[in-house]
Amino acid sequence: MVTAESVYAALGVRRVINAADTYTDLGGARLPDEVAAAMLAGSRHQVDIRELLARSGEHLAAATRNPAALVVNGAAAAVAVTVAAAGGGLAARHATPAHVLRERGAEVIVLCSQRNPYDAGIELAGARIRQVGYSDSLPRHELTAAIGENTIAIMWFAGTQFERYSPPLSDLAALAREHGIPLIVDAAAQFPPVENLWRYREEGASLVFFSGGKGLKGPQASGLILGESEWVAACALNSYPNHGTGRGMKTSKENILGLVAAVDRALELDWEAQYAAWTGRLEDTAARLRVLPWLDTRIDPAGRQGQACPRLFLSWPASACAATASELAAHLAALPVSIRIDANEADARTALINPYSLLDGELHLVTEALISALTSLRENHA
Repeated sequence: MVTAESVYAALGVRRVINAADTYTDLGGARLPDEVAAAMLAGSRHQVDIRELLARSGEHLAAATRNPAALVVNGAAAAVAVTVAAAGGGLAARHATPAHVLRERGAEVIVLCSQRNPYDAGIELAGARIRQVGYSDSLPRHELTAAIGENTIAIMWFAGTQFERYSPPLSDLAALAREHGIPLIVDAAAQFPPVENLWRYREEGASLVFFSGGKGLKGPQASGLILGESEWVAACALNSYPNHGTGRGMKTSKENILGLVAAVDRALELDWEAQYAAWTGRLEDTAARLRVLPWLDTRIDPAGRQGQACPRLFLSWPASACAATASELAAHLAALPVSIRIDANEADARTALINPYSLLDGELHLVTEALISALTSLRENHA
């Protein structure tokens, strides 16, 4: 019988207990049973992918209170596909290859304070990044002056870290409308809360996209583009199975159905009860960690990028334990059943425990491993 343990053990791959976040290098989110069931059922038949994309888009648009929706390969793919759509414009009848945008010198505006590794998808689509402003501010006149005849879009990254030094989204939306270009919002990890699925568009974004494999708990190789009907149609033109920038960024019929099931599940879930359950588990964990009197704990009410999921914040003084967060993380990761935590600042003595991806009983294992690891590291550094 094939089990979760045996299928990985056969390849010599260790099980990971993910107390960090829905990171891509940890496989994204765990699939809920109903999502896995939809994917398995969908694998039994063949369908016309264009028809499936169209019908799933209609369903997802209605469910998320948006005019239109499109399933793509993931949030990184959505960066490239939305930029290709912006470069071709609403009048395009065919996909816009990357070389066309390069030859045109097409530019996408990105705020200096929001630069990150994921904006590389802009250049993958053939456009250049036009960086505007400073790491801690954005003078309005600089943003206005940056928009020229080669500007095809403004891309804005959602999340606490990225929004800190940004003007309000509604201000950027008004500027984009004034110049007839789309405002694209990368909200890859901005779920929960549920209302984010429609909030950004209601604030003026033309296109918004989410990772299917993070907070939505859908397939890792899926992403969701939401927005204005004309712009979503332009994205579809530049996405698989059509030939263009998105042709190689294809997902499967199983992943499309899995994402539909994931969104439906997410919209039906009692998130207040879920949040309360997470908080209760973290409070129990904090109580058990009091066996280490020198370890401070507190519950952070939100995720790394402001998501509606609490985390347990751990900190300790060097006088009590000289080990750094990176040493603690490495110790836990090297265990036979690898445990991953957020080291927060690697050279500091702070760490975070995220319950989002943990199964029942796994938080107990994490707690025991933390106590053992911190005790051992303290003794080794004594």
